[in-house]
Amino acid sequence: MDRAPSDAGSSAATGAAAQRLDIETLLASLRLSGLDLSPDGARALFSSNASGVFNAYEVEVANGAVRPLTSSRADAIYALAYFPRDARVLFTADQGGNELNHLYARETDGTVRDLTPGEKLKAMFVDFAHDEQSLFAVTNERDARYFDLYEIALDGYAKTLVYQNEIGVRPALVSRDERYVALEKPNTTSDNDVLLLDRETGEVKNLTAHAGVESNDALAFTKRGSLLLATNRDAEFSQLVELDLASGERTTLFAPRWDVVGAELTPDDRALLVTVNADARTALHLLHAETLAEIALPELPAGDLSAIAFAKDGRSFACYLSSSRVPASLYAARLGGSSKLLVSSLHPEIAAEDLVEGEVVRFASYDGLEIPGILYLPHGASAKRPAPAMVWVHGGPGGQSRLSYSPLIQYLVGHGYAIYAINNRGSSGYGKSFHAADDRKHGEADLEDVVASKAFLAAHPAIDDERIGIMGGSYGGYMTLAALAFRPDSFQLGVDIFGVANWLRTLESIPAWWEAQRQALYAELGDPATDRERLTRISPLFHADKIRRPLMVLQGANDPRVLQVESDEIVAAAQKQGVPVEYLVFPDEGHGFVKRENEARGYAAVLAFLQKHL
Repeated sequence: MDRAPSDAGSSAATGAAAQRLDIETLLASLRLSGLDLSPDGARALFSSNASGVFNAYEVEVANGAVRPLTSSRADAIYALAYFPRDARVLFTADQGGNELNHLYARETDGTVRDLTPGEKLKAMFVDFAHDEQSLFAVTNERDARYFDLYEIALDGYAKTLVYQNEIGVRPALVSRDERYVALEKPNTTSDNDVLLLDRETGEVKNLTAHAGVESNDALAFTKRGSLLLATNRDAEFSQLVELDLASGERTTLFAPRWDVVGAELTPDDRALLVTVNADARTALHLLHAETLAEIALPELPAGDLSAIAFAKDGRSFACYLSSSRVPASLYAARLGGSSKLLVSSLHPEIAAEDLVEGEVVRFASYDGLEIPGILYLPHGASAKRPAPAMVWVHGGPGGQSRLSYSPLIQYLVGHGYAIYAINNRGSSGYGKSFHAADDRKHGEADLEDVVASKAFLAAHPAIDDERIGIMGGSYGGYMTLAALAFRPDSFQLGVDIFGVANWLRTLESIPAWWEAQRQALYAELGDPATDRERLTRISPLFHADKIRRPLMVLQGANDPRVLQVESDEIVAAAQKQGVPVEYLVFPDEGHGFVKRENEARGYAAVLAFLQKHL
């Protein structure tokens, strides 16, 4: 190689800019999630990690004053919604990342009540009743495998069983008159049905019976009693369809180039808000409910608009704006009016121009299939000063790397490492054929895409072709281990974050509440009872003797999806080969980071590992 080597510690930013790219400052940029507006539109409800762990907050729309509603120091709290007629707040939290969430009400006096008490149960919010007298929620308290639907009165919190689930479905929606319940039934990870429960007759009817592979998602009941669906029937991408429950007639309302992933009516029923996954970006379309004409949104700063929450008047709303180099910030706006910033997320010591905007870049894989991904090139990287690179593999199965803010990616890019976030075959968002292209080929066809992406990067003039590694989280962690075990000469090192090492154990130890998805996962990945040979073949643990490159593993001790023993075993097996291995276990995390101090420690260790071995 005749190109000058890169100084990975300083090529991205120098002087004051470099000082701003330390991990503590990057992680001090706020992360916001969840969004609701109070019924009168005066306050916005959201979650933020401002305290180091997620808590619930509200902000006054008039003056931008923010106040915390919860003060957890241990468990992450995620705000869900205001109660429809008063200032009570609904939120959810688990314990130490175990994913056994309960639903809680924060009363107007600040006290908190567990609405779903019990041991080892999981609860999820469905919606408030249209008459605003109750809320609907699902819990698996009766049978750990299945989620039953309950109605909880807002006055006194009395709980009534609405639907006892014996068939492994997910209660998704309740009609406005409460007669019908939409139930979602997964068949595979690419194929599912929507069933309809008639509470008057007890009948359950399949609304989407079909042959072949078809995705169907229930999105909303309308005021006229029809059901809005996202479906890719007779199409590669999901379209918005209205289904007449009486006649079964379907009407296509919106068919963009990409997948419709959400739709809801504004509280006044005058407009329809449609969410589209447009080439790794979120695109929102506000349509007139009757004419379907596009309604102009007020002028907002540049960025991707997401998570709009409307007030009862159907005109005032709150929303998030973000990009791949600026985390989501909270704005308030009004149709036909102006907008204003309520909560800015980017740390004041960081200039957005010091960070890097991701670029969607595609390449032809080993068999000619076009593979999309997002490329982040460090500032200053060039043919004369090429940067080392990491292939980032997202979680899954399915899943997608998107043009959203990632502090880890910006941290590594800011220290001179190019990142290519690949959306290998099997990823969501690129049509049903692309999504199904790795079924029963995991660790094989998708791994070949990842290896091909390395060759694509090596040909880039601004990337050092001799210093390319791989990293990823969850399924991406598995792909990292698979690359090191099955293609041991392809990458210089690997960083596995909460990744699967042994598919036999992972699929045999699926959490009880995943029962509805169990057979769907088996159909895609393999059944450990009947496909042991294949699952053994694609599990890196059983091939760890082939690992020759440095490996780093990060693991949460409370992870219910990828048990710690998986990481313990792959680390021990790699160490037996004399491979440099670094292993970090976080005793108070689950499947991913929720505590900022742990995230800072983990990401700083990742950078040090890259600086040492790449």
